[in-house]
Parts: sequence; C-alpha cells; structure tokens
Amino acid sequence: MSVYILGIESSCDDTSAAVISNTTILSNVIAGQKVHSEYGGVVPELASRAHQQNMIPVVDTALKRAKINKNQISAVAYTNGPGLLGSLLVGSSFAKAFAYSLDIPLIVADHLQSHVLANFLDFPDQKVDKPQFPFLCLTVSGGHTQILEVHDYFDMKIIGKTIDDAAGEAFDKAAKILGLPYPGGPVIDKLAQEGDPLRFTFPQPKIKGYDMSFSGLKTSFLYFVRDQLKLNPNFIEENLNDLAASIQYAIVTALSAKMEKALKKTSCDNFALSGGVAANSALRNEMTKLAQKYDKRVTIPPLSLTTDNAAMIAVSGYFKYIRNQFSGYTEVPYSSI
Repeated sequence: MSVYILGIESSCDDTSAAVISNTTILSNVIAGQKVHSEYGGVVPELASRAHQQNMIPVVDTALKRAKINKNQISAVAYTNGPGLLGSLLVGSSFAKAFAYSLDIPLIVADHLQSHVLANFLDFPDQKVDKPQFPFLCLTVSGGHTQILEVHDYFDMKIIGKTIDDAAGEAFDKAAKILGLPYPGGPVIDKLAQEGDPLRFTFPQPKIKGYDMSFSGLKTSFLYFVRDQLKLNPNFIEENLNDLAASIQYAIVTALSAKMEKALKKTSCDNFALSGGVAANSALRNEMTKLAQKYDKRVTIPPLSLTTDNAAMIAVSGYFKYIRNQFSGYTEVPYSSI
C-alpha cells in the first residue's frame, strides 16, 4: 500500500513542497526568492515574508502535480531545523495547521539528515542506486560542511566538520569578491570550466583529523584580489575564469583531502555526497575519482535533489512514518545544531 507524504521545506530562502509515494517523487516544487540577489546574501526578515507569500501556492501546485487529493495524504513532514528561525516558523506553522485540519500524523525532519536521505529517493520512471549501510557521507552546503558515518536512516555520527565557515559560504564569498551574482557557487562552477585551476594558488588549512576550515581561504582570496587590483584595475575582468577555477580547485581539494583521509580509515565499502554544493561539477568528479582509486561505490544524487527541496524532507518523513515515529504540536524549530 502506498504511503503519501507531503513534505514542507522552508529552512532558508527556498519555499518547497513535495509529495512522495513511499520513496518515489510525485512532485517537488521549489519557489526561490530573487529579492536576496541585490544584497549578496539571504536577508532573514525578507526570507520569512516571502515564505508566507509562497507557501500556499507552492503546496497547492505540489498536490496538483502529484495528481492526488489532500485527503489522500498519509502524513505531513516539515523541516524543524537547523535554519533561519523566521523561515522555519512559517513552514512549521503551515505543516501543523495542515496536519491538524486533516487529522493526520505530523513528522519533524532534520534538515541535514534529510540532505543525506535524498540519496534514497526514486523517480517515477527511474529507480536510483542507493547507498548501503554503513556508509560515509560528505554533506556540503552554504551553511554546513560535514563528514558523516551513516549506520541507519537516523543513526548518523559526525566524524568531521568545518570549524568555522562552510564550503558553500566560501564559494558565495569568493563570488561576491569577484562581483558575481548571488548565489555564487553555480556561477563560479560555470566560469571555472573555461579557466586554469592551477593559475593561482591559495593556502590549504592544516587541521587535524577530519575537520575542515574555510575562513582562512576566504581571507586569502580577498587579500590576493585586493592587492592585484591595486596593480591592475582590470585584473578581475582579465582573469575571471582562472580566478574562478583556482578558488574552486582550492575548496574542492580541501574537501577531497578530508574525504580521502576518512575513506582510508573506514571499513565502509561505499560513500555518498549530499547538500547544495554536491551540484558542483568539480566536486562530483573528484568524488568519482576517489571511488575509483579506492575501489569504493559512490552515490551522488541527481542535481535536482542536491539543493534544498521538500522531497528530501518527505522521504525523511516516510522512514519515520513506517516506524511510527510521529511528532506532537509542541515541537519548537531550532536554528543551529
């Protein structure tokens, strides 16, 4: 029998709703917020206001695309954190009201766990290869960077993480320095494909264990570009592709080095990638090379499931639903881990 889960995601600046049947995506609707582009980053107050405007239309569209009636929904799963509190409150309030009105179970989902679980989603016309427990997972986004040891859908141990800024934030900061639009990661990825990744060298942080750091890399890039502009006001314009390729190489190399170190020490036969930065072509290529080098099996989610989306929240809800792990209405959203 099919279990239909409505997923609600509103942790940052994307309003998303999805409907899945067991682990198969029937719809996955995402409404972005262009209002933040002129500020070079997400403005929390503007984000929460936009969620209020987008939530009902997005959910309505998700139900229509899934071709099911709201009365067929088995449960509602929503992001409870981490994320921006104002944004989370909009999603949680809607989810609670929707579930209460239909008298169906309510399920809270952790945003970071859900990114990992995106690797277990299927499409109507395609069954996706899924990681086998236990596995390692590199989760990389604008707000978080972690290496996880995953033993079960909800048994995940952090063995390494950034001690300061996230890799995705480093991409966005570099893009801002270069005068590129927000979000900067996809723009840098595109420019880097036409550049020389070894043209400019930036220092790699020396952090023990599996932890990472990106604040020093951001500062180094800022000072380098600033100093070069003093010598040549057209430096960015004349070297844009190489600058993009070089900073991308530095970030991806740092991530790959830590993942390789973890793969050497683990008994896991497979590993996975998740999070918004998992869409980066250079990172995807490096993870594929690591799999070949160490004879491991790697699972990399489709591009549509790397960024924040409600399907990953819904599948987290599905795995809790089949275990009868339901939530009450007193759950309070949390902003950080």
